[in-house]
Amino acid sequence: MEWIRSLILPPQGSVFAADVDNLYMFLFWLSVVLFLGIAVAAIYFAWRYRYKPGRVTPHQTHNNVLEVVWTVVPLLICVGIFFWGFNLYMKYAVAPGEAMEVQITAKKWLWQFEYPDGSRTVNDIHVPINKPVHFVMTSEDVLHDFFVPDMRVKHDIVPGRYTEVWFTPTVAGVHHVTCAEYCGKGHSDMQAKLTVESEADFQKFMATGGTEYLDYTNNPVAWGKLQWERKGCSSCHSIDGSRIAGGGPSWKGIWGKMEKMNDGKEVLVNADYVRESMMLPQAKIVAGYQPIMPTFQGLLREHEIQGLMAFIKSLGNEPNGGPPAPTKLTMPAASGASGAAGATPAGAPAAGAQAAPPAGQNK
Repeated sequence: MEWIRSLILPPQGSVFAADVDNLYMFLFWLSVVLFLGIAVAAIYFAWRYRYKPGRVTPHQTHNNVLEVVWTVVPLLICVGIFFWGFNLYMKYAVAPGEAMEVQITAKKWLWQFEYPDGSRTVNDIHVPINKPVHFVMTSEDVLHDFFVPDMRVKHDIVPGRYTEVWFTPTVAGVHHVTCAEYCGKGHSDMQAKLTVESEADFQKFMATGGTEYLDYTNNPVAWGKLQWERKGCSSCHSIDGSRIAGGGPSWKGIWGKMEKMNDGKEVLVNADYVRESMMLPQAKIVAGYQPIMPTFQGLLREHEIQGLMAFIKSLGNEPNGGPPAPTKLTMPAASGASGAAGATPAGAPAAGAQAAPPAGQNK
């Protein structure tokens, strides 16, 4: 009956998934048996004792044996299900001591992951296969819910509190992560990738953020657009000139433009300005916007920052002119391991906030 399980449940990606599926399938088949038993009996009795002229229905009292059976048997089944589920809960309530601990910070509308060495990623988490991973979670704003269907883990993330889940991934590949608690207009965009890989590939990712960017070495604009889609930038910054409610300035046409701040000063949007806007979003606030963007210091690797700069320039009024932007992706050795991955480039011209430009850029 494995084919039935595969039709109604996602693939099993962890040890925990198999245990959960066993309980789920027991409940499924129990429901099928009870449904058929009740439905068939109801149809049969409706036909067997249908109305016939002259038939007199005898007086019914009760049947002790029948009443005891339909009371005690369901009670025993429910008690059995309770202890089965409770055993699973206790088994997976506390992570093993050797588990790798990853901190999760949920915020509208992205996932931030922090590894034991302090490096961080956004909407992209990598873990080694067949090794337990312990997630300690909190929220910066509203209630969220960490849900990884393939791993069969789902847990609320509450502001001001820490919750936790753990699992041992057993299937290599990319698995889907989503928020399962409505958290505002960008709720459906709060997605992430969980990549399960070999220990060697995991260590390579920790050092460089993976090798995917190498395919875009000579096309930083495409790489930047990919980061705009992946890192949550699209939830705050449009690329068509429209204004997103509760978000930040559109990236359309801003490169090389003198952007007015809420203090009346003007700042030239160039590479230095965009980089600082990602790292220090509260330093300068664009006129007409609120300082809603958090800092993303240390969340973007160098090649991701370069890609975003190139992408923003490509949206400018003079994509082939104006202030220079990266034309080739590089990964400086000094920032390879520490530039820790991917924050929301909801940063570039900040979600309502802009950073201090370099000297001489103010007007």
